[in-house]
Amino acid sequence: MKFVIEGLTVYFPYEFIYREQYAYMVELKHALDARGHCLLEMPTGTGKTITLLSLITSYQLANPSLAKLIYCTRTVHEMEKVLDELRRLHLYQEKEIGSSRAKILALGLSSRKNLCIHPVVSGETSRESVDAGCRKLTASWVRAAAETNLDIETCSFYQGYEKQGSEQPLPPGVYTLHDLRVYGRQRGWCPYFLARQMIQFANVVVYNYQYLLDPKVSGIISKEMQKECIVVFDEAHNIDNVCIEALSVNLRQNNLDGASRNIHKLNQIISRFKETDANRLRQEYNRLVEGLAQQGNLHGSDNWLANPVLPEDILREAVPGNIRRAEHFVAFLQRAVQYLRERLDTDTVVKEGPVSFTTTMSTAAGLDQKALKFCYDRLHSLLLTLEVTEIDEFLHVQTVCNFLTLVGTYTRGFSIIIEPYDERMPHIPDPVLQLSCLDASLAIKPVFDRFQSVVITSGTLSPIDLYPRLLNFNPVIIHSFTMTLTRDCLCPMILARGSDQLPVSSKFDMRSDPGVVRNYGRLLLEMVATVPDGVVCFFVSYSYMDGIINSWNEMGILQEVMQHKLVFIETQDYVETTLALENFRQACDCGRGAVFFSVARGKVAEGIDFDRHYGRLVIMFGVPFQYTLSKILNARLEYLRDTFQIKEGDFLTFDAVASSLRSVLRLFVYLYQRQAAQCVGRVIRSKADYGMMIFADKRYNLPNKRNKLPQWIQSQLREEHLNLSTDMAVHIAREFLRRMAQPSDPQVSKSTLLSQEDLEKMAAMPNF
Repeated sequence: MKFVIEGLTVYFPYEFIYREQYAYMVELKHALDARGHCLLEMPTGTGKTITLLSLITSYQLANPSLAKLIYCTRTVHEMEKVLDELRRLHLYQEKEIGSSRAKILALGLSSRKNLCIHPVVSGETSRESVDAGCRKLTASWVRAAAETNLDIETCSFYQGYEKQGSEQPLPPGVYTLHDLRVYGRQRGWCPYFLARQMIQFANVVVYNYQYLLDPKVSGIISKEMQKECIVVFDEAHNIDNVCIEALSVNLRQNNLDGASRNIHKLNQIISRFKETDANRLRQEYNRLVEGLAQQGNLHGSDNWLANPVLPEDILREAVPGNIRRAEHFVAFLQRAVQYLRERLDTDTVVKEGPVSFTTTMSTAAGLDQKALKFCYDRLHSLLLTLEVTEIDEFLHVQTVCNFLTLVGTYTRGFSIIIEPYDERMPHIPDPVLQLSCLDASLAIKPVFDRFQSVVITSGTLSPIDLYPRLLNFNPVIIHSFTMTLTRDCLCPMILARGSDQLPVSSKFDMRSDPGVVRNYGRLLLEMVATVPDGVVCFFVSYSYMDGIINSWNEMGILQEVMQHKLVFIETQDYVETTLALENFRQACDCGRGAVFFSVARGKVAEGIDFDRHYGRLVIMFGVPFQYTLSKILNARLEYLRDTFQIKEGDFLTFDAVASSLRSVLRLFVYLYQRQAAQCVGRVIRSKADYGMMIFADKRYNLPNKRNKLPQWIQSQLREEHLNLSTDMAVHIAREFLRRMAQPSDPQVSKSTLLSQEDLEKMAAMPNF
């Protein structure tokens, strides 16, 4: 349909639109008009993706000065779904306004691992090995040597791209990662470097958060993006954690041992170069006097990572004299590694700030703070000068240099914590030196400063007013939308006690209580006997899940559960979990039914969607608080309290309840078809879907926990669904399933949808 919002013609590729989608578009347009940032929460599964794409691409058509839409997702799967939606939208726009006016170039960009088509390199198992394999075939000096020595292998796809593809833009269209690989094979061009080249010409770019938030990556991939871009962070409920992880580094003994081996090998290569090509080292020395800025002009195949902190002024400074010469820099690294070894050799926990750490480092090891800032770039320059192609072999020294550069650059927002062992396993020595970023705003601030409008959106941002404080920005629009329902097909419940009236909770002092474990097991047993098809259970941690499953097995509860449904378990191994999920779905498809045990902060909670009969019920066993004895967590809580006046309890509750809610909501992503309204019949069928969620912990009854849930969940949480016992929850579940088994009224289901005629009537209203 085509309709007008405040003078903007919007192209929406479906016949009907949800009311909340229309309201979302209105608020999003206000933010774009104000050239500001916004926070928008819309219920999971209500067509948020197509709503964003329709409004923003229509806004681009009306405002040609807008450079491009940068759409950031968390996973490759989500990226592909966004591009599929965009392709549908593009076809509709071409139909409405013609291919010449609706011309668009949109593409997804991912790592070499997902785009490489070289028959050997693409078969490598890890991202690092694929990057290294690519570099061995595409580095400028490798290709130069291959011109005179035919025995040296190069990549024919990169050669084809450089000869023809780098000068020829992609034809207009929407390109998924699969499309790019197919196009690359047809033309004989490398899809990865082709995509990197084409993002500067594209109208829409879809890629991972890291391409904007991790400065080592964004400095290469996103540095050419204009200010007049609209940036969208979708599924951004954990964006603060992503920001922190991008600027945090952990060093263990194996990292330092590996770095020592790397340094020894660098010494050998430098000695060989002094004998055969000393002029190359002299040329590098002269470049370093002028600064490192020229590295931004390196050949695309050589420049694999940028500076980890984005200080443009640092790149233009002269590199300190004590690390200009290659041998001096390597000696500097040796002293740094030796100092870090000594700091790891401790029997007590040590916590200090960057200033204290660098001061002690300078006094004890003679390591100048200014030189520390340049370590990462200086290593990059040295590896290029020495023509090192096996970059995967030098990952340890790169990690050390990343640490040194960060600790030498920042004076606030970081904490250095040295722990001799994990407090949960104090009998096992496992020393770790952690440079922990405490301030998420440090990573995202360049994005807010650089781009015209940044949209942070998700289905679970509640409490939404905490994000501006965590990310330290001032959004022009903050809005949380409710869900329009034709019937109560969501049934959230809070279970506080078992059938024996004993309270249940995952609190540390209660979680091992046999009564709690037994009541949790009886709850599961009663539910699998009542609920058809798929049931998914979330636990607060892997260790808690292992312990409680073992206890259920000893009590005989697990055997009783398996009489009703098959049982599958998430592990920390990705392949095992993927196989378990496939078998879980097969069991549901054949009618046998299945239970899937997972972890609230695990792989399933963050990246896997369940629809229809795969997720009729989800049970959240406990409240997934972070490990509260963690030194890093306590340091961050202290920083948030002192800097942003965020109370420790508020943040912990926000994080835990949001985590449990995200775990639950992954199962209801398709409860209302993500594609909104392909046709009336399809939408009506999706409205017939249904599901239940049980928060099994007495603490969820507390107002400060419930209030952290989105309004659209709270609106479905009836008073009679609070403080339940197991037998009461079973009774409610049976009544709910009986009610959902009745056929839905098509006319009632259609009432939540707006047609083009409805929108025109609304627009004609005086106070609209």
